[in-house]
Amino acid sequence: MPFFLIIGAGVVGLTTALELRARYPSATIIIAARYLPGDTAKDYTSAWGGANWFPAARDNGPQEDWEAITYRMFGELSSQRPEAGIQPMPIRWHYERPIDEVGIKTPATGKLWFEKLVGGLKKIEEKDLPRGCAFGFEMDSFVIDVQKYLPWLQMEATRLGIELHRRVFKHIKDVFTAYPQATTVFNCTGIGALTLGGVEDQKIFAARGQILLVEGPEEPIRRMAFRAPHRDGEATHVFPRGERGGVILGGCRQKDNWDGEADMEFADVIKKRCCALVPELGDPKDLKIIKHGVGLRPGRVGGSRVECETMDGKLVIHNYGAGGTGFQASWGLAKYAVDLLPTTARL
Repeated sequence: MPFFLIIGAGVVGLTTALELRARYPSATIIIAARYLPGDTAKDYTSAWGGANWFPAARDNGPQEDWEAITYRMFGELSSQRPEAGIQPMPIRWHYERPIDEVGIKTPATGKLWFEKLVGGLKKIEEKDLPRGCAFGFEMDSFVIDVQKYLPWLQMEATRLGIELHRRVFKHIKDVFTAYPQATTVFNCTGIGALTLGGVEDQKIFAARGQILLVEGPEEPIRRMAFRAPHRDGEATHVFPRGERGGVILGGCRQKDNWDGEADMEFADVIKKRCCALVPELGDPKDLKIIKHGVGLRPGRVGGSRVECETMDGKLVIHNYGAGGTGFQASWGLAKYAVDLLPTTARL
């Protein structure tokens, strides 16, 4: 009988557990983690997600596939499981430089790989572009209310007989001692992979993000908005959580900044940028702020690590380092990680 142990209960760990259960209905599956849904630590990044589906991959390979798999899964969940907190919502996205200079096309093809996936792109006419933007498109996507989605993933796991344990591991081999019956360990520790003994992945870095949750205007905002100078530049984003779930305003992506406290001066900058991008928000000084948030995205040089190795005779499958793509790539990452199980580990 297979016994799968997942370390980490962020969006990637929880999704990996559900993917395992879908394929192995009789297996023992346990999630063991320092943080669980409802926690708000700076390094429990999933709790601070905006969140939405917006393409970031351009490798003409697995990273694009991870995002495509997740887009299709979000479509199923939004229609079949509305309580999960995933809702279809268009997004208007803009860049401040010409399209061939911002780094969003897949180099191998010279194309926007996701155009067909999302059902086409609607070009924003020059007269409708925000000042300072060179181009923009509108497309169909999904917004994710993480305050619903993470608990839903947890409750779905519980409903399917997956146990969640509160555990802190200093070394990955401590897992083998705590759970000697485990046949495979899935390492979904996110930014924790930098300090977890036996892993200590030096390619991991913090990509600090800061957001605000504000009350939405009386007339609900019915589409998301995004603006950036280029692919790796500091982006402005406005993500409504449905009609009455508030609106997430962001943001930043500050590499190697480990500060978990909200910068109030920068929060004012975020408010001004977001209100300029989406005038329906009103005057920045009139925004009704519910909370400020800071999360440390688990960035990794080269992207996510999805691979296996053997430690002390145990199979370990790594699935971490998604950076800011954890939600939008989660189901694809889970599929690829579970695909790594050899036949012998499934018995």
